[in-house]
Amino acid sequence: MAERTGVDFSRLPEGCISNVLSLTSPPEVCRFAMVSQVFFSAAASDTVWERFIPSDIDEILLRAVDRIEFSSKRELYFRLCNPILINDGKMSFFLEKSSGKKCYMLSARQLSITWTCTPRYWRWISVDNTRFEEVAELLNVCWLEIRGKLNTRQLSQHTRYAVYLVFNLSKASYGLGHPPQETSVKLGAHVSSHITRLKTPLKTEYSAYGYDYEVVSREDGWMEIELGEFDTECGDDGEVEMKLMEIKGGHWKRCLIVQGIEIRPRK
Repeated sequence: MAERTGVDFSRLPEGCISNVLSLTSPPEVCRFAMVSQVFFSAAASDTVWERFIPSDIDEILLRAVDRIEFSSKRELYFRLCNPILINDGKMSFFLEKSSGKKCYMLSARQLSITWTCTPRYWRWISVDNTRFEEVAELLNVCWLEIRGKLNTRQLSQHTRYAVYLVFNLSKASYGLGHPPQETSVKLGAHVSSHITRLKTPLKTEYSAYGYDYEVVSREDGWMEIELGEFDTECGDDGEVEMKLMEIKGGHWKRCLIVQGIEIRPRK
């Protein structure tokens, strides 16, 4: 670009370069930082990274379980790209690394799970490789229903979000492939619903229902399945409701381990 226009951008004031970089995106800033020492310095400026950090970050950090230490806005941004626990450890918050969009996971303790996890049917356990102190383990039920909700004021505006149930299955899991489950994500008049299965059924168990989404393995060792999607608008303070429930009850099932429901921007 400098050759075509005859402009040496590295001779611009560092503050001017920082202002321009703040109008790009985090990945682009990191690429520009490799152009020259001047760009490297400008790319580290608080002016740049403050643009990518949510305006309500101070309020969010007040809800953090552990104090978040940082020496610059750039350091804070990348610290928040890894989940932090908030709300007494019942939720986690993080930023999507490529955009700075806000993401949340509601822990199992924050959800409504079939009769509020009655000990006869569910139990609370501690496992490795989870964000939360406890997860919910299904012992034995004939009706499965998991619900969650979140006010969209906590999310980024003008963003399409997808909702995922994060779970695992133990070796003794049973009854989670058939019959299928129905999911729904509701915000105002908008409803996104699907038919899904938490476990791939045997060929003899397939029915006319079919299913829309399959289970996906996550890098953290858990699994997830999409429940639906929704869009946020400027100033929208509605409550998004998320649900997974059986289409037809009366079938016993066991050994489902629920970590929570994650809400993150659709890619």
